Amino acid sequence: MDKEENWFTLQNPDQLDTPALVVYPERVRRNLDQLTASIDDMDRLRPHIKTHKSAEATQLMLDAGIRKFKCATIAEAELLGQCWAPNVLLAYQPVGPKATRFVELVQRYPHTAFSCLIDNYPAAQYLHQLAGAAGLTVSIFIDLNVGMNRSGIAPAAAFELYQQCAALPHLHVVGLHAYDGHIHEPDLAERTARCHAAFAPVQALAEQLRGVGHAPVIVAGGTPTYPIHAARPEVECSPGTFIYWDGGYGQAFAEQPFEPAALVLTRVVSLPTPTTLCVDLGHKAIASESPLDKRVTFLNGPELRPVGHSEEHLVLEAGPGHPYRVGDLLYGLPHHICPTVALHAQAYTIDDYHLTGTWLTVARNRTITI
Repeated sequence: MDKEENWFTLQNPDQLDTPALVVYPERVRRNLDQLTASIDDMDRLRPHIKTHKSAEATQLMLDAGIRKFKCATIAEAELLGQCWAPNVLLAYQPVGPKATRFVELVQRYPHTAFSCLIDNYPAAQYLHQLAGAAGLTVSIFIDLNVGMNRSGIAPAAAFELYQQCAALPHLHVVGLHAYDGHIHEPDLAERTARCHAAFAPVQALAEQLRGVGHAPVIVAGGTPTYPIHAARPEVECSPGTFIYWDGGYGQAFAEQPFEPAALVLTRVVSLPTPTTLCVDLGHKAIASESPLDKRVTFLNGPELRPVGHSEEHLVLEAGPGHPYRVGDLLYGLPHHICPTVALHAQAYTIDDYHLTGTWLTVARNRTITI
């Protein structure tokens, strides 16, 4: 799977209790290099920080020349403000107290140009009222439903909403947001065809808006459709998982050049039967929304097969005559890294096979100060 054999090995493992999330900063930098080299204009990159949620990874992104960011929570947006990110899209529609928090965010970090999503007029009116009371003009993107079916307005109905929002003096409509996370076929040709079909109504809407004097910016896609949208010169692209990568995306999207940069470390704590072992990697340490066979793969034990999972334990079938002993350290590649990171208060960094520091997962909390 990786040309660099045993790249993951930790030479001072006794310094680290398990379960633990570990990050390899040099690999993070290489993934960022791959991303920035894969697009014609860096200004078209707007990566999502949902995967890492840390100031240190954000700083590496800034160091790589990235100036636009996307996030999903007020805490993630505030983290970006604290890191002096120039431009941040909160890819969520702020409703109720979240709208108040968003306006406070805009006020508290004036050096960052914040925007958010809107998909209905009542939400737009409420945000407009809050912005007006604060003496602000708030930037928004119209959120389009291109098949994900969780939020957003149908492109065919969005022209009127765009016009309505543009008429509100305390809102500035920047453009359109189209997330196509439902498109994740392993076959690139099939994924490309589905992506083009989902994007066609967005293009048509953009042309309609240009025809009446608007100049909508389009933000589209995630990691699975990134290579497709990167070929569209008019689109800002929002990959997220690329920065750490994971087992699921590594299997499904082999055409993308990213490499695993984060793992979960776990130890054998028991040998319950002659053919099984139990490790300290429970639901609270590894994303568990997928079936049991799609949660983790062990780089130094690829034959190990999960057969039971609970809050603090994972039971693995190792087969007769296996070599594992209590205390052995296993290096797990998560199937889904994003929610796995959110389970850990910090990631431990490994450089040149040694434990070197920690990156706090600051934005795993729902609030920082706002």
